[in-house]
Amino acid sequence: MKTPLLSSSSTTRAAATVLLHLVFLITAGPYKFLGMFEEAAPSTVAVFRALLPYTQKLIHVRWSGEGMWIPLGAQDFQVPFENHTSHSSAGQLLLYPGGFSETDFLFCYGGVHFASKMGTLAANHCLTVTEGMEDLRALGEMVLWKGTQDVRFEIADQGMISEFRASRRSKL
Repeated sequence: MKTPLLSSSSTTRAAATVLLHLVFLITAGPYKFLGMFEEAAPSTVAVFRALLPYTQKLIHVRWSGEGMWIPLGAQDFQVPFENHTSHSSAGQLLLYPGGFSETDFLFCYGGVHFASKMGTLAANHCLTVTEGMEDLRALGEMVLWKGTQDVRFEIADQGMISEFRASRRSKL
């Protein structure tokens, strides 16, 4: 079992603060996005960061609107609600820590009212896409109409960031 990245020591808190400012790269289907961790969700960010690089499948949501999800079943990350919302926006990634429904990640490409067959749920907003937003709708519609897509989340080094930005400029 991995040790949580947050503790009472000032050294560990300082390291966790650095993690919040790292850029991450999402590769989903044929699309790429850059984003940042959310400072208002440090425990959730620490859990997500410990999973990286993280590869999974995106499935279109059933109840919530314009979003894709990664079901995690009975996985218990033992994180509190922090920076939580039921009404998320395009480019936000949320972790639902479980309880009334199964644990999952929710990746929003449009308007979302996060819910399950039990009703409205709240989830922790932990990541936000900052570049590539113009491709989110195309990804969401691809997942809706063509089915699951591979997704990979990883910390982006300077080379990955430069390559991402160069590929965006070449499309102009």
